[in-house]
Amino acid sequence: MGRFTNPRDLYFGEGARHEVKNLKGERAVIVTGGGSMRRGGFLQDVENDLKEAGFEVKLIEGVESDPSVETVMNGAAVMSEFQPDWIIAIGGGSPIDAAKAMWIKYEYPETTFEDMCKVFGLPKLRTKAHFCAISSTSGTATEVTAFSIITDYSKGIKFPIADFEITPDVAIVDPELTYTMPAKLCAHTGMDALTHSIEAYVSTAGSAYTDANALYAMREIVEWLPKSYAGDKEARQHMHDAQCIAGIAFSSGLLGIVHSMAHKTGAAFTGDHIIHGCANAMYLGKVIQFNAKDARAKSRYAYIASEVFHLAGETEDELVAALVQMIRDLNDKIDIPQGIKNYGKGGVKADESIIDYAEFEEKKSRIAVDAIGDACTGSNPRQPTPEEMEKLLECVYNDVDVDF
Repeated sequence: MGRFTNPRDLYFGEGARHEVKNLKGERAVIVTGGGSMRRGGFLQDVENDLKEAGFEVKLIEGVESDPSVETVMNGAAVMSEFQPDWIIAIGGGSPIDAAKAMWIKYEYPETTFEDMCKVFGLPKLRTKAHFCAISSTSGTATEVTAFSIITDYSKGIKFPIADFEITPDVAIVDPELTYTMPAKLCAHTGMDALTHSIEAYVSTAGSAYTDANALYAMREIVEWLPKSYAGDKEARQHMHDAQCIAGIAFSSGLLGIVHSMAHKTGAAFTGDHIIHGCANAMYLGKVIQFNAKDARAKSRYAYIASEVFHLAGETEDELVAALVQMIRDLNDKIDIPQGIKNYGKGGVKADESIIDYAEFEEKKSRIAVDAIGDACTGSNPRQPTPEEMEKLLECVYNDVDVDF
């Protein structure tokens, strides 16, 4: 038996953020990030609309990129004192993901972070509060998904929380929040969304319901991402919808080892974090080459190449190669490095990586084991051994083709 789960309501289009004035309740917590939503006036819009609807409002601001376990626990403590019946998260993936984890701890104070990370093992939520997510970046789609990514900095590992219970009740996809998004953020989040759609389409947990969304999303993303990167407003609108549709696909269809590797390399090195969307962009083509040894996955990649992107190729192998090259070309168009060896600070292309190869070699075996244990690995079409995962990691560092 399959399952396809979405938010109860999804509002989209310019001005959709004002739908919060139609929520019913008494107390609302707003969780947000480093200040862009306040600078743009969007945080004030939501706060004022909630107050107009009769809510008492409490703000939790300053959620960092790649939110930590400590941030989650501190936010949950604020909620425990304030007792909201609505949690409103506004911003990029980080504040929304953090708010989801805070929600779990608020409703079940005895829950540990380790408990949260048990895949699809959460108790029933909504005993105290409902959840509304308002996205400001066009990539993570956490406003519609059953996932949250939290970093345990003591271990240098990003952990996915996966459970349909944390699917928001209400999702708001308002493109006005994206019009001032920096180009680099646009590139990274856009490639995250493309990875979501492609991984969902070849996932062993996919279905006709998820395939339809995945195929539509990937077509839109490849068409509109370069224009969105250049700042085109119409393209930003298309991308904001497309990334959400990709999220609908992967929330029920699940993901694969591109994400497993991105999660486990993201905070592993002392040089800097590898930005999640940039990691996905660098790893996607290599994982396609690895997964294409599986007959079903190869056929699906070939279908994407021929029927969605109309790439040239007479055989499935030629079509898979064309798809990988298309991804490389897209990375070049939006200034994303092709491998970790060219990963500069903030994800820019550089002649020399800020991730030291000696440290990479030292940590590679542990990262491989952690990646295999990641929640996204189980639905990947080809299950890697630890040795194969180490070789894959070498390929993504050095930007060499995968031939095993």
